Amino acid sequence: MFAVIQTGGKQYKVAENDIIIVERLDGDAGAKVKFDDVLMSGKGSDVKVGAPLLKGASVTGEVIEQRKGNKVLVFKKKRRQNYRRKKGHRQVETVVKITGIKG
Repeated sequence: MFAVIQTGGKQYKVAENDIIIVERLDGDAGAKVKFDDVLMSGKGSDVKVGAPLLKGASVTGEVIEQRKGNKVLVFKKKRRQNYRRKKGHRQVETVVKITGIKG
């Protein structure tokens, strides 16, 4: 069984025991999370599509860890003006293991 969930402004296709990396969610390692924004779910050819969300459907998961992602470099430059700025950014992200799909 699979489901398409929405969290952090992005959509993820998940199944049980999948490990996904999402935008930061509250909770330490071992905490339970519940995703209520389910857009689609199904098994094989039996697929239910929400308009826009499925009523009564939810996906549960467990937080594995909170971490920072890879560094993204931001470099600004104006030619012939002796202007250069280099800045790095590491986005905070949460690693979640999907434990169950309902609906």
